Amino acid sequence: MRSHRRPRLLAPFLLVPLMAGCFASGGGDDSASGDGNGGDGARLRVALAFPPAENLSPYGADATLLSRLGVTEGLTSLDANGSAAPALAESWRRDGDRIWEFSLRDATFQDGGEVTPAAVAASLTHATDAEPAPAALAGVTLSAEAGGDRIVRITTAEPDPVLPLRLSSPSLAILSKGAYGKSDRVDPVGHATGPFELTEVNGATSAALDRFDDYWGGRAQASGIDARFIADGTARANALRTGELDIAEAVPVAQAASLDEETRRDTATTRTTSLLLNASSGPFKDAGLRAAARGALDTSVFAKDVYEGYGDPGAGVYGPAVTWAEGKRTPPVGRAAAKKPGGDTIDLATYDNRPELPEVAQVVKQQLEKAGFTVKLTVREYSRLEGDALDGKFDAFVLARNTLLDTGDPVAVLSGDYTCDGGFNIAQLCDKGVERAVADAEQIADTAKRQDAAMAAEARIIGSDAVVPLVHQRIITGVADSVQGVVLDPYERALVGTGTRR
Repeated sequence: MRSHRRPRLLAPFLLVPLMAGCFASGGGDDSASGDGNGGDGARLRVALAFPPAENLSPYGADATLLSRLGVTEGLTSLDANGSAAPALAESWRRDGDRIWEFSLRDATFQDGGEVTPAAVAASLTHATDAEPAPAALAGVTLSAEAGGDRIVRITTAEPDPVLPLRLSSPSLAILSKGAYGKSDRVDPVGHATGPFELTEVNGATSAALDRFDDYWGGRAQASGIDARFIADGTARANALRTGELDIAEAVPVAQAASLDEETRRDTATTRTTSLLLNASSGPFKDAGLRAAARGALDTSVFAKDVYEGYGDPGAGVYGPAVTWAEGKRTPPVGRAAAKKPGGDTIDLATYDNRPELPEVAQVVKQQLEKAGFTVKLTVREYSRLEGDALDGKFDAFVLARNTLLDTGDPVAVLSGDYTCDGGFNIAQLCDKGVERAVADAEQIADTAKRQDAAMAAEARIIGSDAVVPLVHQRIITGVADSVQGVVLDPYERALVGTGTRR
């Protein structure tokens, strides 16, 4: 059905260092003017939920780890309103429909080289040549070249009104020439531009980072980071409680109460947990049975019970952290009448990297069985599940999806997840009305009008009943009392900034 699938883990979180001043911090001043200890601030001990899965390639899942640890950054970042903001590029302008010019700031790579237009163009060219292509470039063809002193010219094959947003993706981070060897592997160690430089990586266990003193945004207040990859959420919470950690990301809801109130931070995110129904094969190819499944679900219980209040009831593809969405949301379009289930057996699946998801799936199973479906539940680690999900081997799938993860563009997630050729269309949806609505939205440059068009497309997608939004997540971050300046980002693109310290 689709020819452009690219596997990518949906759960990691991103960091664009410049954004440390754009979002709420975990306490204290977030400036990078000094640490008050002669410039030798203590190292931060950080636990991440997901280990490197692709040898720290910047083009896939590990881009999120690199950016979250302050290693990499791109030409742009996202501000608190979801708009493109300066990062390695100080400013940009559009020259006609297909050409953009980005003016670079004075910056240095961690290996000592200057961030030049030629270096930036070469880095972006490597990203465009990557196989599979980074998610941010799905359906996009671009070329980059030096355009003069401090200028990078980027030309797209088709007009791309959201290119500055697209370039904020961590998968389009700028690396120096040394990152690209003779093999296909890209090595970001010592070749990035962020405030922290990787010095040691111990497989899927841990990593060490030192402060990059020549960072253009000022010296980080912490002297380095000792990162541990701890998949077990209970273990992360316990390590924080016993003083082994300073910061623990993605604390499970079940562990939140075990942390002191001053230690836990909850943040509304752009992540939505949904039930995806296979619209191209199996029982849910029938829109009437999809409608029956949707009608069988009481979505109010997920935020209240499963997420114990650390969530908001599912309203659509975009949740309350996408602040403009609620005022623009329109009723679903094209819903079929529900049919009575005839004992159909449903293969339902989810993954356990996020500990709440198996419980969500159990509740879904119970509610569907009460409505007359027979449900078989499969729970695996995500990397052992994704290929089958993308190939449509399940009838239903519980997925936690950050709707603005890849590009910050609200239309991009609709195109990737719900169109016939979408690279992450687990719902296997191929609907003419949805195709037209998404295609129309993709052509609009004006921000407000693009948002309106995105909501019109959302109404058709929700109306297909191929996706049933269950809950909009709030992420819980564990922060030791001694730590200040943790970045709490609704896009899950930030955690540690130059002002994060203890």
